[in-house]
Amino acid sequence: MKENLNLRAGEWVEIRGKSEILGSLDKQGQYDGLPFMPEMFAFCGMRLRVYKRAHKTCDTVFPVRSRRMANAVHLETRCDGQAHGGCQANCLIFWKEIWLKRADDANEGRAAASFKPEVTPNGSKGTGGCSESDVLAATREPEAPPVSEPVYRCQATRLPYATTDLWHWDVRQYLEDYSSGNVGIVRILSGAVWMSYFTLHWILRELGLGKIAPWFFDKFRPLWRGTPFPRRTGRIPAGKPTPSRVLDLQPGELVRVRSYEEILQTIDTETRNRGLGFDQEMVPFCGNTYRVLQRVSKIINEQTGKMHHMKTPCIMLESVFCESRYSKCRLFCPRSIPSYWREIWLERVAESARGDAS
Repeated sequence: MKENLNLRAGEWVEIRGKSEILGSLDKQGQYDGLPFMPEMFAFCGMRLRVYKRAHKTCDTVFPVRSRRMANAVHLETRCDGQAHGGCQANCLIFWKEIWLKRADDANEGRAAASFKPEVTPNGSKGTGGCSESDVLAATREPEAPPVSEPVYRCQATRLPYATTDLWHWDVRQYLEDYSSGNVGIVRILSGAVWMSYFTLHWILRELGLGKIAPWFFDKFRPLWRGTPFPRRTGRIPAGKPTPSRVLDLQPGELVRVRSYEEILQTIDTETRNRGLGFDQEMVPFCGNTYRVLQRVSKIINEQTGKMHHMKTPCIMLESVFCESRYSKCRLFCPRSIPSYWREIWLERVAESARGDAS
C-alpha cells in the first residue's frame, strides 16, 4: 500500500476495502493523526474522482490559520454526520492516499493487502490492530467525569494534530496549488492582485483613508465584472438587535441570494446577524439563484467537540461553499466549507420565473 500517490485534481481513484483500511489505522482509528470516520466506510470500494489535492487546509479549531497536510486528497464525498450525533456541517472528507489506489492500476489485486506498520511523519503508526468497533468508539472522547454531553472526535476537531505549520508567505504552496490542478493560473493571479490591493487598503486605513480603496474597487468593478468590495461592515451598531425573517425554506426550494447592499442592512458592524457571521467568501454568491440543500439546526463545535444547537435554523445551499478567494493568509484552501445563510438574506423564486439557476 503506497502512502504517496501524488494524486492530482480530476484523477480517478478506487477507495480500498474496509479490511485494507483498518490495517492501516492505529487503535484510535487514525493514520498520521487523521481519523478514519465510520461515515467513510460507505464509500469503500467505490471509484471516485479527486476533487482537489488536500496539501493544505484551514484549521478552525485554534485561531483560524493555514496548515499543511501530507499525502491526502478530497474526493467528491461529504460527511453525513450519522456517527457523530447527526451533525449537519456537511464537511468535505479528507482521504489519506494510503486508503486509495488509482482506478486504472492493474497491478493491484482486489484482495485485502497486508499492511506493514511504519512510523508516519507525525510519529503515529498503523498497527493493523484496529477494528470497526474501534473506529466507532473513536468518534467520542473518553469520558472524564463529570460529563453532561458527548464530546465528539472527527476529522475537523482533530485537524490541528494531523497537520503542520504553513505560513502564507511560503510560495511553494501556491506552486502546488497550480501543479496539483487545484487552481488555474487566472485564479492565482487574481488572488495575488487581491492580496496586494487589500494590503494597500490596510495601509490607507491606518492613515485614516480607509474609504478610498473600497470606493475605487467598486467604481471600476464593471471593467472586470467582479464582485463588490467584499470586506465591508454592516450598517447596524454592534450590540443592537438585528432583523430576522421566517420563510420556512425546505430542501429543494429555489431561492435567490439578496444583493450585498441589502444584506449589509441586516448585519451589524461585526458582520453578524443574531450571532451568525456573513463572511467575505459569501459575497460572490449575492444576487444569484440556488436550491436549498438543507436546514441546519445542529453542528459540532470544532473547538469544543460538543454539539451546538442553533436557536434559529440556518440554510445551506447547493454548491455554495467557501472558495477562499478573499480569506487573509488562507488563499485557495481546498476544504470548501459550506456557507450558512440566514433566511433574511434569501428570497423565494417561483419555478415559473426561474430561468437558469446558478
